[in-house]
Amino acid sequence: MILINNKIKFNPKISIITPTFNSAKYLSKTLKSIILQKYKNYELIVIDGGSTDNTLKIIKEYENHISYCVSKKDKGIYDAFNKGIKIAKGKYIVIVNSDDVLTKNAFNILNKYDTKYPTMDFFFGAVKKHWGVLYGYNKKKINYSWGFYSSHSTGFFIKNESAKRIGPYNLKYKYHADYDYFYRMIVHHKMHGVGSKKNEVVGIFRRGGFSSQISFKKKFYEELRIRFDNKQNLILIS
Repeated sequence: MILINNKIKFNPKISIITPTFNSAKYLSKTLKSIILQKYKNYELIVIDGGSTDNTLKIIKEYENHISYCVSKKDKGIYDAFNKGIKIAKGKYIVIVNSDDVLTKNAFNILNKYDTKYPTMDFFFGAVKKHWGVLYGYNKKKINYSWGFYSSHSTGFFIKNESAKRIGPYNLKYKYHADYDYFYRMIVHHKMHGVGSKKNEVVGIFRRGGFSSQISFKKKFYEELRIRFDNKQNLILIS
């Protein structure tokens, strides 16, 4: 197990959680996109699931920019999210997966919306994903569609105090625990958020990420299970 804990900030504005597991191919680009942010008041938390490739070597190269890192076998990506959230100290928390990148102005865009909407619990920034840009947030759609927000990781920022009220990601869901998380956040806890404009892109997704490797049947069954468990409408509209 490796542990880096050398540059903890007392009062960071943003906590970035980057889960990794055998991520050597793309990790450097991810970390560089964080380090090159124009807004610097953040902490970077890396949660590694016990990588066996060159991931730990790359992490070591960037250790002066990493506030906290642990490498230990875990129960998957949502377990890594939970571990990172548990130790995050920033006002806002964002998850940046180890194959995605942030745009240079991502944190400046967040600050703009935090200033304009100080009482909001969360913020969805626009993201570039394969075919185009996903943006906006429409709370009403959660009752019948997954297309009510721009993105989970990379584009989703939540206040730390709000995340603590929601609780951890439910590990019984292996592919879409974020959907369950959003149900609890929006429907059960009645939290409020806002989405950015289309031209306010905060992140870029790479093709072939975690969710794209799962069969449609497995994902669809879990999506229905999440809606059923949360007493939501089982009829889906794209």
